[in-house]
Amino acid sequence: MTGTVFNIQRFCVNDGPGIRTTVFLKGCPLSCAWCHNPESKSPRPELFYDADKCVSCGRCVSLCPQKAHLMENGRHQLRRESCVRCMACAETHCPALAVAGETRRAEDVMAEVLRDRPFYQASGGGMTLSGGEPFFQEAFALKLLRLAREAQVHTCVETCGFAPLSVLEQAARWVDLFLYDIKLTDPALHWQWTGVSNDRILENLRALDKMGAKTVLRCPVIPGVNDTPAHFQGVAKIANSLMHLQEIHLEPYHPLGVSKARRLGRESLLEGISFPSEAAVQDWIRQIQPLVRVNVRKS
Repeated sequence: MTGTVFNIQRFCVNDGPGIRTTVFLKGCPLSCAWCHNPESKSPRPELFYDADKCVSCGRCVSLCPQKAHLMENGRHQLRRESCVRCMACAETHCPALAVAGETRRAEDVMAEVLRDRPFYQASGGGMTLSGGEPFFQEAFALKLLRLAREAQVHTCVETCGFAPLSVLEQAARWVDLFLYDIKLTDPALHWQWTGVSNDRILENLRALDKMGAKTVLRCPVIPGVNDTPAHFQGVAKIANSLMHLQEIHLEPYHPLGVSKARRLGRESLLEGISFPSEAAVQDWIRQIQPLVRVNVRKS
């Protein structure tokens, strides 16, 4: 069993309880305008190109069979429309080029996760699957979760919830905690900013709760998009309908995905929005905390 992984990050403390290793899988059915991991959207490996680090040496030009790399007036140019993602150019080890995503065996990923087993045992941590949307690669995600359960490693999955319910029901057997995204509560705005309806997402959340699955609602808050009383009231309504909800995490927008989008040759829809102030974040928490019975905190 193999899958496409774009990062394995060790010693994470914000992706579930304790010290964790977070495995980031490629592929996502949503197109969130504020995505901070744009390299996770496509299920295939992608080419990062940082023009600021290019010295126009021309080595990639000689390696590219599609002539996507070329020199014009002594300067390197990348024509992404010609790129077939063979990644031959990355063999130059050029500081301007990097590959996001590689094929990994489930057993090899788990071996890397298990390197930090003593830290999980001491802290109550474990493995978290993230992305992208982990269940976009459903068979691979389920295999990793089953291997973790067999190794007695605590498991979390960060999911947007836009997946077949049958897959989530299978996963629930091996997931200790779902970190479940609630991006927008208004249906029309959800379509506008993510490209999909939130009907399935909310139906799946209710179904998991009926099964007894423990969840944390993770709510990205983007200034000018969903930092409104109506949205916070919508989150509270969802939260109060769940029997097994543990916490609500507010995730303030950060613009780190903008530079990554540029390196992938994409435009960002949220240019100019910066980190919200701590005062603004605390105000968001004060708005929602009185409305719910669980703890609300900044993620």
